[in-house]
Amino acid sequence: MKDEKPAPPIPAATVILTRQQAGELQVYLLKRNIKSGFMAGNYVFPGGVVDPEDRDFNGWRANVDLDPSGIERRLGEGLSAPEALAYGIAAIRETFEEAGVFMAKRDGQTAVDTGRLCALRMSGALSRGWLMRQAITEGWILELAALSRWSHWITPERMKRRYDTRFFLAFMPPGQVCRPDERETVHGLWISPEKSLADNLTGEIPLSPPTLVTLHELLTYPCLADLQGQAEIRPWGDERLPRLVPLKKGVVIVEPWDRQYHQERIKINADTLHKMVLPVGKSFSRLWYNDGIWKPVGK
Repeated sequence: MKDEKPAPPIPAATVILTRQQAGELQVYLLKRNIKSGFMAGNYVFPGGVVDPEDRDFNGWRANVDLDPSGIERRLGEGLSAPEALAYGIAAIRETFEEAGVFMAKRDGQTAVDTGRLCALRMSGALSRGWLMRQAITEGWILELAALSRWSHWITPERMKRRYDTRFFLAFMPPGQVCRPDERETVHGLWISPEKSLADNLTGEIPLSPPTLVTLHELLTYPCLADLQGQAEIRPWGDERLPRLVPLKKGVVIVEPWDRQYHQERIKINADTLHKMVLPVGKSFSRLWYNDGIWKPVGK
């Protein structure tokens, strides 16, 4: 309904996990379970909501690799140290829970035994609050310094489930292997941004809207070294709150950089959208949802 107030967005964190393979930059994508209540069946980056335990600033201070001022410098920029820490802890926790990759060390020197943890993860034995309990008991140091700022997304107001999500960038830790949890995520793959965008257009790898935009941004970086340089200096930037425009069949997402974004009413000719689908690499500010696929379209 028009007068219905938008649902408040829930804080969440996502990690763009990257690596260099056979001379090309690759990202790790996970397919969400078709029974999921949000972006069901879409390929996304690992991530999820910020849990209450992630917000225990004093509880985490001895088990992270950055002090409060370091947290603000690396992950802040508009976020206080407690807020940045909560998002960072959630990012590390969700990356392990969904993809099996753990950014942590013991006593700042040796890697945590991920084999034992992965067995617990795959059996569903990780209960809420597991990360803090195990970190304190076993002396784990979570590597917030392995995360870098990328972007800040807020789900469109017309959607029932809404998230206020910080997208972090991270590089694949050596000696670890990605694997979906086979509950929330049912398939995972390493793929180049260019191929993932091409396979989205064919319907082979259906991408969520923020994932699609992020992969398009990553086309700018041909190799990991280029991306690493950007990661150290990239700010969060302006929040990205897309607008959702319903059509008789499907919907269109209008991104904040679209020239009509601030108009009270955005008129879209649905009959011509099929002729306006853009190829990989072409800049876009709109995404059209058609036959289960989000496709970039021109105006």
